Amino acid sequence: MKWKVLESEYLHNQDWLTIRKDKCQLPNGNIIPAFYVNEYPEWVNAFAVTDDNKVIMVKQYRHGISSIETELPGGVAEEGETPEQAVRREVKEETGYEFDSLEYLGKVCANPSTTNNFTHLFLARGGKKVTDQKLDESEEIEVLFLSLDEVKSLVRENKMMQSLHLNGIMYAMIRLGELKL
Repeated sequence: MKWKVLESEYLHNQDWLTIRKDKCQLPNGNIIPAFYVNEYPEWVNAFAVTDDNKVIMVKQYRHGISSIETELPGGVAEEGETPEQAVRREVKEETGYEFDSLEYLGKVCANPSTTNNFTHLFLARGGKKVTDQKLDESEEIEVLFLSLDEVKSLVRENKMMQSLHLNGIMYAMIRLGELKL
């Protein structure tokens, strides 16, 4: 069932958007002359819980949907970083917190049809503030501390738009025994 790539061409290659056009042959012999793939680096996020059992969330503007959103802390893995290194760095930069333990919950893909990367999901526990935020030029992030019930309400009331972060919340809630499937 796997397609054979006959040709590849990069149409756009920048830090935040790389678009590749592939000419592919299907197993049945049919040719797709132009199939477009968005290439992204790996992403990470963490359901981060402090020592006093508060969930650390971040609130920031998301230009794609022109909305201020509440999300899990996380971001892009830099070249050469493992997902664990990336999530520790991203959470510390965005929130100023470090964690006693970090548990890998798995990975998901936003759209396996047209994107090539994964978001790696973590449960971080035992969070302690160790520094101030160290934000990128394009970031303005408000740190929030929510109870588990408040996080559940955000999900239940459809107040979170970031589907990859909703996956992280779901897997963390299962691991914490807060959600049964």
